[in-house]
Amino acid sequence: MEINLEKLAFDIDFHPSDNLVAAALINGDLHLYRYTADGAPVRLLEVHAHTESCRAVRFINGGRALLTGSPDHSILATDVETGSTIARLDNAHEAAVNRLINLTESTVASGDDEGCIKVWDTRERSCSNSFDVHEDYISDMTFVSDAMKILATSGDGTLSVCNLRRNKVQAQSEFSEDELLSVVIMKNGRKVVCGSQTGILLLYSWGCFKDCSDRFVDLSPNSVDTMLKLDEDRIITGSENGIINLVGILPNRVIQPIAEHSEYPVERLAFSHDRKFLGSIAHDQMLKLWDLDNILPGSGSTQRNEAGEIDSDDDEMDIDADSFKSNKGNKRNHASNGQASNNFFADL
Repeated sequence: MEINLEKLAFDIDFHPSDNLVAAALINGDLHLYRYTADGAPVRLLEVHAHTESCRAVRFINGGRALLTGSPDHSILATDVETGSTIARLDNAHEAAVNRLINLTESTVASGDDEGCIKVWDTRERSCSNSFDVHEDYISDMTFVSDAMKILATSGDGTLSVCNLRRNKVQAQSEFSEDELLSVVIMKNGRKVVCGSQTGILLLYSWGCFKDCSDRFVDLSPNSVDTMLKLDEDRIITGSENGIINLVGILPNRVIQPIAEHSEYPVERLAFSHDRKFLGSIAHDQMLKLWDLDNILPGSGSTQRNEAGEIDSDDDEMDIDADSFKSNKGNKRNHASNGQASNNFFADL
């Protein structure tokens, strides 16, 4: 199943309980589509959300609203039913907003091009945590709900662990040789896998984040821009050569290519709410929905949790949340629009 977005897409997200998929586009637009297993997808919304590109999108509030982030420094909440603006924070970050993830039912996290991560509490209607942890853009984030920790990768080549309970950067890896682009948690929380610009997968053991414990090179030299956890032993990767691979972790091996999006880099992968479809976007302006039962036999019975259960609150090293930031130039140009307000969710 294919949807011609007509513009380059940076991010996609599926509704948590309905057959809806949203796309964030380079021209600042937000698209929402309804899909079915048999019929053609239907576009329900086309909203010009931002003055610059729309880099990130997430369903929030049980799917009632869509959150988007942009290099214009703003975060926008849009009503899914009407497409109307619920709330806009014009200065959510001092740099371009690059990533958004859901944390709990009432919290989301955003990451920017200068390495700052912010947590927004929709109940308190405020920014509850802020971590100046990285020296370059936030490329990916994942959340460990039991431990209340955010793991993030960055263009500065490091992996970080932000502790929401302690409001501090609890651990950060040494600099790797290239940019880290994606992150998933495997093996019931015991392993963290990071995809890199050179296509090498770096494996870290939980609690030992200073240096990776293993490196898997078989996907190199194609960058691993996006990853999804299929189960505790397998991940799905999207690479710059347009290939979507099924990869085993410990033992490390490329099990098989499962799809070819196009000849262009795969930008993002996402599962539908029922895990029936795998969504992919690449630099060909197409959103493709792959039936997992067709490309991955037996997938319907596979359990795929986003993160393993981790109860320990102890990591290898502690770093204050106000850790230093380097003057190193960012690979993405941006200008500061001042300090962020803390009442973005006042109307949600």
